[in-house]
Amino acid sequence: MDHNLFTFAITVFTGFFAIMNPVANMPIFLSLVEGADKETRQRINRKAMITAFVIVVVFVLLGQFIFNLFGITIPAFKITGGILIFYVGFEMLQSKSSSVHQLKETHIDENIAVSPLAIPILAGPGTIVTAMNFVTHADDIHIAVVILVFALIIFLTYVVFSLSNIIQKKLGNNLISVIGKIMGLIIAIIGTNMVIEGIKIAFKL
Repeated sequence: MDHNLFTFAITVFTGFFAIMNPVANMPIFLSLVEGADKETRQRINRKAMITAFVIVVVFVLLGQFIFNLFGITIPAFKITGGILIFYVGFEMLQSKSSSVHQLKETHIDENIAVSPLAIPILAGPGTIVTAMNFVTHADDIHIAVVILVFALIIFLTYVVFSLSNIIQKKLGNNLISVIGKIMGLIIAIIGTNMVIEGIKIAFKL
């Protein structure tokens, strides 16, 4: 039983890490908090992690009930989430860094911690659907494992985002900007793919 639980935990970790890859999401975080001071970055980081954790745990425990209550279908969830993710990626591709922007004092709206950072980037449709897939017909022990493993992924993401300032200095703003635009393209493609998947499921293609 212990061996089976360990194997299950590894599978859950792999699934969540692939969806929420903290290293891949770091340029997105840097792009969103550009110009913010260290304290503001950390506040946004903490708020985003707590929000993402709460959202996914709620769906793990009450997901099926929520979907049934509001008549939400997986295809509709995927299509809407895909559009939101595409929009985030498109915005990242369009962003231009100017000398005027960098000289002026930057006012960061800390609500970006909730949207788009916590949802849909961290706790998006992919993450929620992955979590719900793991707990479908699962017992209490397996549900607890899913929540604990997700907490670990959230902690790893928090650490990577916390160190993003140091990593940014090591890599330089130009390279970070290039990585950010590449990530923007990838995210836009992921969003498009989610929409296609949602349409396929809806029309049983």
